[in-house]
Amino acid sequence: MAQYFEVHPEHPQARLLKQAADILHKGGIVALPTDSSYALVCHLDDKSAVDQLRRIRGVDERHHLTLLCRDLSELASYARVDNTQYRLLKLGTPGPYTFILEATKEVPRRVSHPSRRTIGLRVPEHATTQALLEILGQPLLATTLILPGQEEALNDAHDIRVALEKRIQAVVDAGACPMAPTTVIDLTSGTPEVLREGRGELTRLGLA
Repeated sequence: MAQYFEVHPEHPQARLLKQAADILHKGGIVALPTDSSYALVCHLDDKSAVDQLRRIRGVDERHHLTLLCRDLSELASYARVDNTQYRLLKLGTPGPYTFILEATKEVPRRVSHPSRRTIGLRVPEHATTQALLEILGQPLLATTLILPGQEEALNDAHDIRVALEKRIQAVVDAGACPMAPTTVIDLTSGTPEVLREGRGELTRLGLA
């Protein structure tokens, strides 16, 4: 049975998030709200957790997983970014944007794209996500909580617990999410390429 942590959406209780962080450190998978939708998250360095994350989602190694970061200070360890890219990242963080970047050697090969050595990175603007990342002191590996055969993410924490109670270790309930996907921008070439237009407005990045 997955543990269930009901937290305040704006002022999440640290004692509950510390319990969720302990579960992640021990290799567990947690359903977590973000500023776009609920996501499945796990420890970046735990191979078995990453494999289980992919199995739950029904995706293979070619599917981009995303690093959820607290802020851009964590960026240099995981992605190679020049000054032009960094200025664009500053405009979009925190917020509902996912940036595809060239991964550094610090990113395990199993979590980057197998042929391109790229990684998705974002800094979510959600109090619960930010608080958990603060407690962990490192990024989390994440994927949108869309189950195989479904087109939309689950958005009710109770439904998530029922659907996945034997496959994940915890659910963090901070209420419903906006239910709009992030805007995805590929920064691995000379010109930013919009791969998906979602909740993040392109005008904020000067790309409209």
